[in-house]
Amino acid sequence: MTQPPHDEPTATSTEELREQVEQTRTALGETVQALAAKTDVKARAQEKAAEVKEQAATKAGELKEQAAVKAGELKAKAADLAHQAQDRLPDPVKDKATQAAGQARARAAQAGQLWQEKAPEPAREKTARGAQLARDNRKLLLVAASGAAVVWLACRRWKG
Repeated sequence: MTQPPHDEPTATSTEELREQVEQTRTALGETVQALAAKTDVKARAQEKAAEVKEQAATKAGELKEQAAVKAGELKAKAADLAHQAQDRLPDPVKDKATQAAGQARARAAQAGQLWQEKAPEPAREKTARGAQLARDNRKLLLVAASGAAVVWLACRRWKG
């Protein structure tokens, strides 16, 4: 702040002088508050941390939404490819797969019965959890098996 020279009058009356003093006090108080805020490193760090945290939460929400959309697209594409693969399989292959699945189910039932009779309890519990997991993810397993059949057929046609 610069001060006017002392030989020039700054105020024409005491009322003006009081008003100038009050304005100077107000300006000085605001300056002191601004300086105090700048020197409060802890408060500034907390403000910055809150800002960064908010930005990260926003970005995480956006990424989560994008991932959900992409997962839905991929799921639809996988289902479409599985249907295409099933449509392209010749009927004799489908029939053999159905027969093999039936035979596999029968053998699995026999093996399961034998397993229940002979296996220790902890092993039976783990096996039951694995079977439940496979039942819960049946569609995914079917899509993977269909994809494997398509790859197998493509490799067979390519070699032969």
